Amino acid sequence: MKSNIALVSALASLTNAFPGNLPQLEARYDPTASLKKRVVFDAAAQYVDTTGTHAFVAPGATDQRGPCPGLNAMANHGYLPHNGIATIDDLVTQVPKVFGMGADLAGILAVYGAVLDGDLTSYSIGGPDSRVGLSLLGLNLLSQPTGLTGSHNNYEGDASAVRGDLYQYGNNYLSQVSQFQALYDLGKSQDSYDVPLVTKFRSSRLKQSVANNPYYVHGPFAGVVAQGAAYAFIHRLMGNKSETYPEGRTNGEILKTFYAMSGDSGSFSYTPGHERLPDNWYKCNALDQYTTAAAVADIAYMQTQDLNFASLGGNMGTTNSFVGLDPANLTGGVYNAGMLAQGNNAVCFAIQLTIQALPGTLAGLFSDITAALSKVAGVLGTASSSLGCPQITNVDKKQLEQFPGYSKSYDGYHGLV
Repeated sequence: MKSNIALVSALASLTNAFPGNLPQLEARYDPTASLKKRVVFDAAAQYVDTTGTHAFVAPGATDQRGPCPGLNAMANHGYLPHNGIATIDDLVTQVPKVFGMGADLAGILAVYGAVLDGDLTSYSIGGPDSRVGLSLLGLNLLSQPTGLTGSHNNYEGDASAVRGDLYQYGNNYLSQVSQFQALYDLGKSQDSYDVPLVTKFRSSRLKQSVANNPYYVHGPFAGVVAQGAAYAFIHRLMGNKSETYPEGRTNGEILKTFYAMSGDSGSFSYTPGHERLPDNWYKCNALDQYTTAAAVADIAYMQTQDLNFASLGGNMGTTNSFVGLDPANLTGGVYNAGMLAQGNNAVCFAIQLTIQALPGTLAGLFSDITAALSKVAGVLGTASSSLGCPQITNVDKKQLEQFPGYSKSYDGYHGLV
């Protein structure tokens, strides 16, 4: 019951989060603007304890850690279960507590993960785990849930800032020191990593993935939505708030802490699964939580800097063979390429495609998809309605299935299945 109350609260917040369509929001949006005059830093209210019961504890042999540095850090500090198995309620309550994410956005991400990668109520933040789905196996689930690590092209996707591409490195949950070094170097001169800077880095990573990953895919949710949000999180959520920087500032040392890197530039050393929260950590002010509206605004801003972020498509089994999809052909003309460059349309497009693909996706996970479809379509549908998205009633899924990397199946830690 507690989980349901939290989710209802999250959805209520989501419904009220959007004052209108994003073009209005985008017109006044400046990712470099200071919040100093708008939000007062409240040290007592924004402080997040990293001592005592929330001191860092390294993961053990049976603890799950995966591709999300924030979730890994939360588990290592006891804000999520240390074993890495998180419920919807854990995520909806604790992610706002640690990072100041809005309950609306936390609710969408929690429900999506629990349905696509878990047992409807919980999921592993790493790979498949027998502790997830025990009560449902044989009743509704067709197989062991894959966890976040096994959600390739459903949740986790290619061209991550620091994690490697699955079909380039053979895994998608380990950081690549070369990628971390490149990100670190980009912001080294000012020792700051804000949204414009990570947007520039995202552009370079997309080019690298197309050039090095023969199965690169830029899909609707994993590519347009989750990838864009993950880059924005580097500043919005990883940035430590202070009197001087009430909007947050991510510097090189904070970056190292969140990505489990040690040592000096040029000789960084990575310890998998050892992501931490920085000492003296302060989250977003409750008056300026990082909501769905804010994330959509960041994603829309990024697309004004590089229209490739909104382009669905993928490589055809060889490097540098990217083929883009015409959104008009995918959606029966509801969306076209020109629309995707405007306001929140690319996010709308991605959400609508994801909703339309859910029955087919869930049919491979559950013997009866009714409950799963209701949960995830509910949160995505609420977001779509709040954004005023043009509604898609039919999608030509075969166009996405032409990409070899889209149709490959990956179970988390055990490779292709």
